[in-house]
Amino acid sequence: MLSEKSTATVRATLPAVGAAIGDITELFYGKLFAAHPELIRDLFNRGNQNAGLQKQALAGSIAAFATHLVEHPDVRPDVMLNRIAHKHASLGVTREQYPIVHQHLFEAIAEILGEAVTPEVAEAWDEVYWLMANALITIEERLYAEQQVLAGDVWRDWTVAARVEETADCTTFHLTLADGSPAPGFKPGQYVSVQVELPDGARQIRQYSLSSAPGSPVRSITVKRVHGPAASGPDGEVSNHLHAEVRTGDTLRISAPYGDLVLRDSAAPVILASAGIGCTPMLSMLEHLADTAHTAPVTVLHADRSPADHALRTDHRALTGKLPDASAHFWYEADAEPGDHAGRLDLTAVPVPPGTQAYLCGPLPFMRAAREQLIAKGVAPADIAYEVFGPDLWLASA
Repeated sequence: MLSEKSTATVRATLPAVGAAIGDITELFYGKLFAAHPELIRDLFNRGNQNAGLQKQALAGSIAAFATHLVEHPDVRPDVMLNRIAHKHASLGVTREQYPIVHQHLFEAIAEILGEAVTPEVAEAWDEVYWLMANALITIEERLYAEQQVLAGDVWRDWTVAARVEETADCTTFHLTLADGSPAPGFKPGQYVSVQVELPDGARQIRQYSLSSAPGSPVRSITVKRVHGPAASGPDGEVSNHLHAEVRTGDTLRISAPYGDLVLRDSAAPVILASAGIGCTPMLSMLEHLADTAHTAPVTVLHADRSPADHALRTDHRALTGKLPDASAHFWYEADAEPGDHAGRLDLTAVPVPPGTQAYLCGPLPFMRAAREQLIAKGVAPADIAYEVFGPDLWLASA
């Protein structure tokens, strides 16, 4: 809880800080990477930095956290904190890195806001930072303990047991631990981080959802290749490296599984809605539901460019068919086949049972549209969970 003195100061200065937060985070990252170039080389996603997405997410999360402290002083924003903490844990972030961030962030605040940063203002925002940082540290260390690893020591070597070309742009890598030991458990919907060494020596990290179920003997990730101008830049450097360079028998460095979008242990009806490569965590959930003989209705929704672009399409249908009360609805912008829908997701004719729990994954515009339609059909907002590939701009801007 923010102290009364700091609450008043933060409330008074929040408009000014909020208006300048974009400039502050821009300067912060410049200072951070100048002092610690190894962070942009081996920890931060160069693609997100290049596109400005990480700056937007950091700016949004700081502003959202401070606003929450002022407007809801007795309630901690655990949804936002948990999402950030899971991502940090998958990267191996440790408590020792938070003072480094603090130093360069507050240097940026002082430089951007100038004389407006009085000792009282600095003290209040320092309290905001450490309330957020210490909350994240606590959650992250709990996540490490749950995986039975030392803080930050999340990496292990995995062998590519098989490689399957799902579509022209999507490849599945089936993985087993290189030392032959049993794979660690995970929850349906979680992801792992994959670290690869690129030609310039950088060890870049990206997150990929596990597309297999916890009960599967191997772990699987399905990776979509990036095309266009981004393919030759930092946006596509890891996915294209995996497609071009990694073959059966090769070794990949992969983190323990994390992620807060997980299938609840419930007998409620379920909707699994995805678009594009967002189908991967939904496949894990769907396979788990089939493995555990889920009896309540399950509705599978997926939107894609065409059937040929729909990764794991055969698995999507086959796993749906294993459930006693399940249906699959696919929408394609082109080449829709008999039984499928043409165009974009439209739930007008899709029945939604009372008490449904919905899970979404895909581009933000898709998830916003799906959420609006689900709420209109009676699904409670609290029962709609989602996953974003990359920085969570939706949560940070909420």
